[in-house]
Amino acid sequence: MTQQQLRTWVRAAFWCALLFAYVCAVIPGGPEIGNSDKDGHVLAFVTLACFARLGWSRRSAIAIAVALVVFGIFIELSQATPIVHRDADVWDVVADLAGVVVGLIIGSIGLFLFRRHSRARQSR
Repeated sequence: MTQQQLRTWVRAAFWCALLFAYVCAVIPGGPEIGNSDKDGHVLAFVTLACFARLGWSRRSAIAIAVALVVFGIFIELSQATPIVHRDADVWDVVADLAGVVVGLIIGSIGLFLFRRHSRARQSR
């Protein structure tokens, strides 16, 4: 698989995960993962950050982090609307940020390994 093909698939997975995360965040009584809703936030944002790092490898990690934290804030603002009937919580944004940091680290490691493997294949 070429780097462009991988990038295309990872970007598609990112957008699917983003949509899934938003829908789960705003439906009444969304899914529970782990012992607390913070576990779900961390897992969702680890996934999003990892996909974003791999899919948009030329973007800085800071730009990706800022965009994802803004998305997390948007989720909380959406939950604060009377139509959604969910509770907004600043600690959810903190959990989102923790997930973003871990996801960027995992994505950066994956990107490094993929690039190293690609260079090794090209030099053969």
